[in-house]
Amino acid sequence: MPLDRRTLLSTGLVATGFAATASAAAGPRARAETAFQTAVSLAPTGSDQTAEVQAAIDTAAERGVPVALAPGRFQVGALTLRPRSHLIGTPRQTVLQFTGGATFLAADGAPDVRLQGLVVDGARLAMDAARATSLIALFECEALVLSDVVVRDGLLNGIGLTRCSGRVSDCTIAGMSEAGLLSLDALGLEIAYNRITDCANNGIQVWRSSPGEDGTIISGNRIERIAAKGGGTGQNGNGVNVFRAGNVLVANNRIADCAYTAIRGNGADNIQMIGNSCSKAGEVALYAEFAFEGALISGNVVEKAASGISVTNFNEGGRLAVVQGNLIRDLFRREHEPVDVRGIGIGIEADTVVSGNVIENAPSAGISAGWGPYLRDVSISGNLIRNAGIGIAVSSDPAGGACLISNNMISGTQEGAIRMMQHAEPHGPDLASSDTPASGRIVLSGNVAV
Repeated sequence: MPLDRRTLLSTGLVATGFAATASAAAGPRARAETAFQTAVSLAPTGSDQTAEVQAAIDTAAERGVPVALAPGRFQVGALTLRPRSHLIGTPRQTVLQFTGGATFLAADGAPDVRLQGLVVDGARLAMDAARATSLIALFECEALVLSDVVVRDGLLNGIGLTRCSGRVSDCTIAGMSEAGLLSLDALGLEIAYNRITDCANNGIQVWRSSPGEDGTIISGNRIERIAAKGGGTGQNGNGVNVFRAGNVLVANNRIADCAYTAIRGNGADNIQMIGNSCSKAGEVALYAEFAFEGALISGNVVEKAASGISVTNFNEGGRLAVVQGNLIRDLFRREHEPVDVRGIGIGIEADTVVSGNVIENAPSAGISAGWGPYLRDVSISGNLIRNAGIGIAVSSDPAGGACLISNNMISGTQEGAIRMMQHAEPHGPDLASSDTPASGRIVLSGNVAV
């Protein structure tokens, strides 16, 4: 019979029982091998078990075996995980209930930490924010694995990883007063197939202390109901928030009901947003902003947002993007905002190709190119725009750069198919009535307006 976790729990083979029996019948070498293969097991008692669980963690890490926690509720305070700590429980039945303290589950410089099949319940109790960022706070932990863990009801972040590598997968994070998962200065991290809901400020945050290579992969997650209780103009309220982190891939996630943005990259070079399904975003659904170079935004579906996609802040160095093959529909204007009303399908500024997108119901504009002088080397081709205030709006500022508008299909606009703009105000004729360029830097060809 294989000695796996189910076998351990069903047969009661534990370090204090099985190993002792084996020791009586075998020599020193056999006894050592038997002890290494068994787990340290604990059952809940209904009283505070902090010291008991910590002792089990220490003993098991020293022996290189798991801690097997039986179903039930363990009342515990601050616990420190050791190198190679492996805590395993029965999914959604083994609960670590926080009783208070400066930290909860923490590790520093502990490689190969594994948490599986646990519920980590913060019980809405305060911790020391100077000592712990999260209910699970791991610092400089390589090759970590968090799998099928429920993290709930915390007054900070759910999971906090600093200079870590490894994988967080198939976890549920709910009811955090900050973010669901915060990664800082990752060393090779994958965040996949998790469910993150009802967090006060962000779903997943991938940040760096200074701009640089990060390479985190965020895929297959379901993120819903993310608020912006901390306020601000976009640092909170995002399903996925990438800040200063280069070469991050955000793919095939389902993100809904975010106060601001489904996926926001701020100063994030070479960010990729591919194949995501996004709905009900209070501001821009997919955002590449500030001092970034390189963004690939492709194959996403956006429904019900104040704007679909924005690639912006050329004034801060934001440039170089491909926006291709996205479906964007049913946008709205934020009439209560004094300036930032939006209602735009795709907004871009510099060194960007916009092609093969479908945009429907954009009350301000289907595609907006440039803002004042901030326009350079933009190609807009092969897009379908239906039911928009203006089909394609392009900045008329003489200090702006070149813009090619070709082979687009534009249908059912209220204020013209292709218009020149002085910031938010259109002026001049509808350029789609002929292929005559608005100026030497604006070239139009092959567009169809009906």
